[in-house]
Amino acid sequence: MDFAPTPEQQALREKVVRFARDDLGAQAAEHDRNATFDENGWKACADFGVLGWPIKKEYGGGGLDPLTAIMAYEALGEGCVDNGLVFAINNHLFACAVYIADHGTEEQRRRWLPALCDGSLVGAHALSEPETGSDMLSLTTTAVRDGDGYVLNGTKKFISNGPRADLFIVFARTGGDDVAPQRALSAFVVPADTPGLTARDIPKAGLRGTLMGEITFDGCVLGEDQRLGAEGAGYQLFTSTMEWERGFMFASQVGVMSRLTDRCATYAARRRQFGRPIGSFQSVSHRIADMRVRLELARLMLYKVGWLRSQGRLAMQEASMLKLYVSEGLKTTALDAMQIHGARGYTEELGIEREVRDVLAGTIYGGTSDIQRSIIAGLMGLPTAA
Repeated sequence: MDFAPTPEQQALREKVVRFARDDLGAQAAEHDRNATFDENGWKACADFGVLGWPIKKEYGGGGLDPLTAIMAYEALGEGCVDNGLVFAINNHLFACAVYIADHGTEEQRRRWLPALCDGSLVGAHALSEPETGSDMLSLTTTAVRDGDGYVLNGTKKFISNGPRADLFIVFARTGGDDVAPQRALSAFVVPADTPGLTARDIPKAGLRGTLMGEITFDGCVLGEDQRLGAEGAGYQLFTSTMEWERGFMFASQVGVMSRLTDRCATYAARRRQFGRPIGSFQSVSHRIADMRVRLELARLMLYKVGWLRSQGRLAMQEASMLKLYVSEGLKTTALDAMQIHGARGYTEELGIEREVRDVLAGTIYGGTSDIQRSIIAGLMGLPTAA
């Protein structure tokens, strides 16, 4: 396996970093403070092609292969200091658009993907409920057959992009108690303007540029052409597509690791205490060395996931290992960055405290760290809880 970037991949990476540094994130602190969606940044990303990199060109995307796309999203995370904007993009792509790209009919792809790629639609993924998250087989939202369509009822919670989204991938129960749990769920494409659909904001600690909400479906009438995949195939559809979310969504997190590592190294070489740079003290230099080690290991794991997907091979275990390692490692890196910057790091002055708040959710969304460990153990053949 050779993960060295090709000249074309390296050129794209450099171009993306420049774009992200020059055109994105100028109002990151303001969007964080006010919990607002960066409409201008979203449009800039759409114009640059970010919203469609892994989608086929025939549907309005960039047609990048998975490894090249992963490198590009890593570069986006490195260059853009607005983690909320990047997280909104990740949810839009890897929890909505790729579902339609991988599992939609030709009509569904042509209907929805061009608008998702050009940014005129914001996508979201509605799975979690007030009492159900990782245990998706216990969800209670229902889509009951009514003639040629369905009637959707229920509540989804902690939905990233929810209050701003124009289009949702919604998972609902279509089978009764007589159907095996793994065959009782179905997925649907639901526009936000569907009668009976309402959304409300949920304030949160970090990633405030990505709006989170509670979505309620009260008698929403759906056509059969809005079902994604076969009836009862929702669980299989979800598990097969989670490789995208757990693998590709964390590409930008590796980019954040790189940004924080470089920032701390620069600061430690400049900042002086006791007559010398703080980087000369082992308590500081060893922290930065550990940051670098975490970064290199994370990058290798990330590129392996991209390589496997480019080869058309499954990467379920690798994606879970990546998600676990990067989310936990980035949390440590961010906390170390705050410690290295001292009191300044704890204030709003440098934005380090915002980085800390932003990374905390990485060990929760997309399946908690404990869930990832259970998945990895199960794929190793170890017995798991029923």
